[in-house]
Amino acid sequence: MEYSVASHGALLAAAPLAGQRPRLPLSPPPSPPSIQIQNRLYSISSLPLKARPVRRCGASLASNYSQTSEIVDLDWENLGFGLVQTDYMYIAKCGQDGKFSEGELVPFGPIALNPSSGVLNYGQGLFEGLKAYRKPDGSILLFRPKENALRMQTGAERMCMPAPSVEQFVDAVKQTVRANKRWVPPTGKGSLYLRPLLMGSGAVLGLAPAPEYTFIIFVSPVGNYFKEGLAPINLIVEDKFHRATPGGTGCVKTIGNYASVLMAQKIAKEKGYSDVLYLDAVHKKYLEEVSSCNIFVVKGNVISTPAIKGTILPGITRKSIIDVAVSKGFQVEERLVSVDELLDADEVFCTGTAVVVSPVGSITYQGKRVEYGHQGVGVVSQQLYTSLTSLQMGQTEDWMGWTMQLN
Repeated sequence: MEYSVASHGALLAAAPLAGQRPRLPLSPPPSPPSIQIQNRLYSISSLPLKARPVRRCGASLASNYSQTSEIVDLDWENLGFGLVQTDYMYIAKCGQDGKFSEGELVPFGPIALNPSSGVLNYGQGLFEGLKAYRKPDGSILLFRPKENALRMQTGAERMCMPAPSVEQFVDAVKQTVRANKRWVPPTGKGSLYLRPLLMGSGAVLGLAPAPEYTFIIFVSPVGNYFKEGLAPINLIVEDKFHRATPGGTGCVKTIGNYASVLMAQKIAKEKGYSDVLYLDAVHKKYLEEVSSCNIFVVKGNVISTPAIKGTILPGITRKSIIDVAVSKGFQVEERLVSVDELLDADEVFCTGTAVVVSPVGSITYQGKRVEYGHQGVGVVSQQLYTSLTSLQMGQTEDWMGWTMQLN
């Protein structure tokens, strides 16, 4: 058997796979406590790819969760953006042949990793983020999951990892949402956030790509990312720490990109700011992005945003907002945007899967504070936010063809 220390400190034993002979430890371990199904431990490393039976979202699992398909009883008004344990997660594995196994749905719970896995030792991992929304009629919509699948493939290539096909990615998203459909918030109360995660789970000691990879999707109902909600946030421009450098991995959603911003973000929040806006690492005067979202600057009828040139993540919400803005008659420019233009803007806002559209109330740069719209929600921010969210939630016709309805 394999053993892993769970968060509560107890020694949990992973059940041996069908047809696999247990490996006896050198000395008898303490007797494990009884384990509830949601706390079951799933090993995703050091096991043969075909050792575990595949369970798709078929009759057996469907019968389990169809009986509890009603929306769960949560305080939807105060949901916030934090992890809520749901029912199921999706897991698929890939060996050295580069082909992913047919995935399975398993109860949400801890996973086991070899201490020498590529993701733990060398950060070989990346993730995606997308949302599912409940329409007024109770049905569920996905927002542009194919774009996330394509972006994961781009990121995986940069990180020397195989990636699921677009078809498998989208199918996995659908399976996971259906299995957790009772956790999709009521219309207007939030969304079901999906976190697809791709990582090097195989053991590797020398610096090299891992010999095995694991693709996971877990979900959580969420509310607003920033505690301010749609209310304006306050940013500080960071000119000492940098999020990314040319030639690095700033343009993909690798996990290391987010660890590197934690120090600057921590300092900013201790000073009362919502988040940090980063400048380019070469000239230190051009805008890049906020810790987890893209930035837009409004001047008259022109909306400007930093161009994607290797150090900025190509956000899917960013891409969507650009198209929506153009359709409404705005002139959108993707180019170098200087910090001076930022300080002279009529309005500033951020975009991202988690925040959707977040208006900026103030920017502080080298001790100088500039406020926008008297700390209110800007006209452009409000217009774009309303247009995109009403489309995502199925409240208006999807004239862009971006949503995917689950049957």
